[in-house]
Amino acid sequence: MLRGKTKPGVPRQQLSLGRRLVRDRVLLLFALPGTLLIIAFHYVPLLGNVIAFKDYQPFLGIGGSDWAGLQNFSVIFTGDPAFLLALKNTLILTTLQSVFVFPAPILLALLLNSLFSERIKRIAQSILYLPHFMSWVIVVALFQQMLGGSGLLNNYLRSHDLATLDIIGNSELFHVLLTSQIIWKDTGWATILFLAALSQIDSQLYEAASVDGASRMRQLWHVTMPGLRGIIILLFILRLGDSLTVGFEQIVLQQAAVGRDVSEVLDTYVYNNGVIGGAWGIAAAVGLVKGLVGVVLVLVANKVAHVFGEQGVYSR
Repeated sequence: MLRGKTKPGVPRQQLSLGRRLVRDRVLLLFALPGTLLIIAFHYVPLLGNVIAFKDYQPFLGIGGSDWAGLQNFSVIFTGDPAFLLALKNTLILTTLQSVFVFPAPILLALLLNSLFSERIKRIAQSILYLPHFMSWVIVVALFQQMLGGSGLLNNYLRSHDLATLDIIGNSELFHVLLTSQIIWKDTGWATILFLAALSQIDSQLYEAASVDGASRMRQLWHVTMPGLRGIIILLFILRLGDSLTVGFEQIVLQQAAVGRDVSEVLDTYVYNNGVIGGAWGIAAAVGLVKGLVGVVLVLVANKVAHVFGEQGVYSR
């Protein structure tokens, strides 16, 4: 019998915690810097949520500010009009992004995967990845230069004696504009995971389906989509946890042009009331509830995934 092998049917002895730490010490040392950064910049700041229960005054500090109990949460419980407006706009953008933004990289990945030339596929991927690395300041400026009142499109229409289009600054088109900007900026980059999942699908499955007479659409439905199902469910659950975050920087840059009636969302509500308005406790309370809702959505969606036999974000 080879050394290190166990007899069939005999369970392998579990190593103690100390032995596992010694065995994996190199891996743990490599993970230590990243772990410390996450603790310092993600978990330690969570302690600051205590100001949601205080009448926080920056010059007094957290310790010197008086306790306010649940008073800061009254804007949520009593239905403050400004809060309800921000919630309404957030839900509208969340719905648009779930319906149009989330499926976009899936469709693009399927399109790229159908290209037979690997060289054309790589060139297309490189071009589609570029917008992701641009800041929102540049993206918004590009859209203004293209679609603004003095932008390229309207200048072309004027030069041909045609009616101009009011797109940038039009409150009725603002939500559509935001959605189209996200699709243009991030769809290419988001295809990476789906293309990786597509590359793991056994080509023999396609050959067998073709022999059985399955068309391209049948192969897509019965071979490709089942191969993507796990990653789609995983990313959708994670998207639910972040569903109430609909683009703070992108909206702040364009809020002055359309007004708060259509552009105020929960993130900008927190910013405008906390950083700008000085109502730190109320802003922290809204942000805390927003985060808790995201956690609940992830847990519930993950439980539903388990019911249908999927692994989800974590195993049972």
